[in-house]
Amino acid sequence: MKFLLAFLLIFLSVNNWSYGQHVGMPPDVVKQLTSGWTGERFPDGRPKVPDIILDRLQHCTLEQVWGYMDRRGYRNQVETSWIILKPGEVMTGRAVTAQFMPSRPDLDSLVRRIGKEEGRSQKGGINIWPIDILTKNDIYVADGYGKVKDGTLIGSSLGNAVYGKTGKGVVFYGSVRDMQELKETPGFNAWVKGQHPSYIRDMTPTAINAPVRIGEVTVLPGDIVFANEFGVAFIPAHLAEGLVKDAELVSLRDEFERYLLQQGKYPSGEVHGDWSEKIKNEFRAWVAKYPRELAVSKAEIENYLSKEGH
Repeated sequence: MKFLLAFLLIFLSVNNWSYGQHVGMPPDVVKQLTSGWTGERFPDGRPKVPDIILDRLQHCTLEQVWGYMDRRGYRNQVETSWIILKPGEVMTGRAVTAQFMPSRPDLDSLVRRIGKEEGRSQKGGINIWPIDILTKNDIYVADGYGKVKDGTLIGSSLGNAVYGKTGKGVVFYGSVRDMQELKETPGFNAWVKGQHPSYIRDMTPTAINAPVRIGEVTVLPGDIVFANEFGVAFIPAHLAEGLVKDAELVSLRDEFERYLLQQGKYPSGEVHGDWSEKIKNEFRAWVAKYPRELAVSKAEIENYLSKEGH
């Protein structure tokens, strides 16, 4: 019963923000939403997944990411069919979420009052509020309810503001304007559902760092975003490190096997099958000279090699 009451309180504070009179979710609520994460956190409560995990995630495939989450019961974490500003690039980072809704005067005035009480900027449009809180390696993730015309959450100026704060880009279930100028911004990328030359109009940011719906996915603040030309995955923070290490070990083995096969030093059956101790020793020496920093430790590599089939 205590658990049920606690859950209901969290649900009300997140899904009906007027109960708690918040546009931005309080850190304690964010911590409860992401309670699976036990590591360091940002002041806003979001999990602080290490940068090396974000860097190594860029070498994964969408199938690896999807498969790891699917095996752990997270079956609704990938959204596809995007318009991509710069196809062929990979973007990873920590989600800062925002929910927009169609404006109405009473709702808009309430949001503005709450935003003022929370110390949010009173200059410019209130659509800048989520951008104001971004930090390095964040990705701005917004539910713009699929609105395209008059639903452009950023243009070239705000796009450059996003990049200046994060070094990353955006994922919008909505639209942007100034696509040509944004495409000329080095390092910035965007996954959106549309683009239009109009300005944003009649949209109100009702929640920041709350759960948002992006197509078929529920995204929590601090989720790790993996975006490439085939889709966008939103990874619960507590799964990110295990996912990266699992994918990295598989990728290292595949790369080493190709290296051995090109040498023709061993029969292919010995390379593809269970490794002999001699091959394992060569693998250890090869990994020790690997040109990039790895997310997996020497102990984790040894544990991997000790398992059946390795």
